Amino acid sequence: MLFYATSNRRHLMPRDMIENERSTAINPGEAVEEKVSLSDRFGLWLGFHNCDQPTFLAMVQAYADHYGLGLDEETLRARAIEWSATRGARSGRVAIQLVRTLAGEMGKAV
Repeated sequence: MLFYATSNRRHLMPRDMIENERSTAINPGEAVEEKVSLSDRFGLWLGFHNCDQPTFLAMVQAYADHYGLGLDEETLRARAIEWSATRGARSGRVAIQLVRTLAGEMGKAV
């Protein structure tokens, strides 16, 4: 048996509808607060910060070389610029997503 104890929920017992006609067993705001609280305590937050275009293109090229995609530099550059424009960002996450998509199109495992 696994038992979790938390102090986030103040109302563990259902409230009567007489107290508040719109109430549910647990206040919806408290449920959201609990999730945020648990995320703050135990969650892992990763930041994917935007970078400039030359850095983004270098990341894409490095990933493509690492996975052996074998695309020529100009094709890879054009796809990378298009990909970043349609995604609205240039970051490491966007770069790896592009390389994974290209690998899938080529039938290569990443």
